[in-house]
Amino acid sequence: MAITSANQLELLQTAEAVAREKMIDPGLVIDAMEESLARAAKSRYGAEMDIHVKIDRKTGRAAFTRVRTVVDEEALENYQAEFTPDQAKAYFVPAAPGRDDFWLRDGVRIDPAEAGEPQAGDEFHEAVPPVEMGRIAAQSAKQVILQKVREAERDRQYEAFKDRAGTIINGVVKREEYGNVVVELQGYGEAMLRRNEKIGREAYRPGERIRAYVKDVRREQRGPQIFLSRTAPEFMAELFKMEVPEIYDGIIDIKAVARDPGSRAKIAVISYDNSIDPVGACVGMRGSRVQAVVNELQGEKIDIIPWNEDQATFLVNALQPAEVSKVVIDEDAQRIEVVVPEDQLSLAIGRRGQNVRLASQLTGLDIDIMTEAQDSERRQKDFEERTKLFMDTLDLDEFFAQLLVAEGFTTLEEVAYVEVDELLTIDGVDEDTAGELQARARDVLEAQAAEALEKARALGAEDSLIGFEGLSPQMVLALAQDDVKTLEDFATCADWELAGGWTTDGGVRVKDDGILEPFEVSLEEAQDMVMTARVMLGWVDPDDLMPQADEAGEAADAAPDNEEETGA
Repeated sequence: MAITSANQLELLQTAEAVAREKMIDPGLVIDAMEESLARAAKSRYGAEMDIHVKIDRKTGRAAFTRVRTVVDEEALENYQAEFTPDQAKAYFVPAAPGRDDFWLRDGVRIDPAEAGEPQAGDEFHEAVPPVEMGRIAAQSAKQVILQKVREAERDRQYEAFKDRAGTIINGVVKREEYGNVVVELQGYGEAMLRRNEKIGREAYRPGERIRAYVKDVRREQRGPQIFLSRTAPEFMAELFKMEVPEIYDGIIDIKAVARDPGSRAKIAVISYDNSIDPVGACVGMRGSRVQAVVNELQGEKIDIIPWNEDQATFLVNALQPAEVSKVVIDEDAQRIEVVVPEDQLSLAIGRRGQNVRLASQLTGLDIDIMTEAQDSERRQKDFEERTKLFMDTLDLDEFFAQLLVAEGFTTLEEVAYVEVDELLTIDGVDEDTAGELQARARDVLEAQAAEALEKARALGAEDSLIGFEGLSPQMVLALAQDDVKTLEDFATCADWELAGGWTTDGGVRVKDDGILEPFEVSLEEAQDMVMTARVMLGWVDPDDLMPQADEAGEAADAAPDNEEETGA
């Protein structure tokens, strides 16, 4: 077809109709039409030409122009779309009467009579006759318009949904494919509820309404992909927000959620208004609020737990309905030991470990549960091992060694370097006995250090590592046994390689043993030693470490003790 006055208005009407049907901007449809007409013109005048088409938004008139850009002679490549300043001079004149030719410089129209000489970057827009569109060209133009319309529709869908990630939406089940449910979002396209995001063995029929959590919205080549979930902990949190006005208003806050989808869940809540009970508000009158959530989650049982800043208290709450006797927290390892009465063990663990697993997810700690008898047995074993250590190394009788352990001494270093007054508090210990004890402990430690140093040198440990401040001979031996024999080797170590740590693999926390972990070197201490070694070797500028050192000092001042024992 030809672009004539008879169908100019038809272009605008078509654009308006398509835009209204697809709920997109009519300007985007007209842009697509301009691109399709430009392609048709290129097939008529030559693919190497730069043809632009502009459709007037009011009249529908399509103006075809050929664009040629001025480039330096050595940069000239496309003779159909570029020309040199000398070649451009022939066209650098006012447009002839009746023609709409014009020049642009930096995107602004210029008058050749006043602009001087053509410059690189100037563009000459020359009007060309409209094209006759044959069947193939018309089909190609149609494809371009459809493609642009699809892209605009996808952009609209993405823009509409990108900010809805993390919220609950309602949709209608369209179909089920291999366990995955395709959900129709009215006016926004489709979303996917994958098989592993469904609760238990949920099954849906086409046309059935469904409520789900928008877990992710991605912009992909085939259009925006909206992924839903009914198993995410956030889904439960959002359901409570819908059912409990106090949560929506911010009076009650959901601090943590742990779920075993379709079976059991725990949710920790806190109230910022002392007059409002967070647990009671979430339960509702006769359980109406929590029951509404339970019904949506296919009967999933929900434990509502008051959140507490104190980890031990929070954990005791999280393990309900089991009773807890004692809690011991190791914050460095993010582990916690819970002691329960014998008759509460199965209740604390739960069916297939469900109760302790959910409590672990809720608190973010690894939990070891033991009975009071097991705890007593472990303490007795530790007592016997320390007693034997003092008997063997300090040549003490069993009774005296037990006295030391009972007073809290656990290592030879503590005996050797503690203030004498602390030893004098032990029954039967006078100044002479205390001095003898410390002398024996120091002699043993010196002998152990000399032996470790000799073994380290035999393994190849160099003086640069042996003389490094902060490393004991035993530490140097452990490093040498792990093939860290020079200061350069030490400086290349990561802090977790020295102090150990925890990583998460497939949702399971895995322990990474550190070379110096047996010597109770913390991550901060390991980091300081490694950075000091790098400064000594000239690898790092010490001025760059000042801010980090200040922050580390502040964190150390604010940090609590590593291990805390709390009775419950």
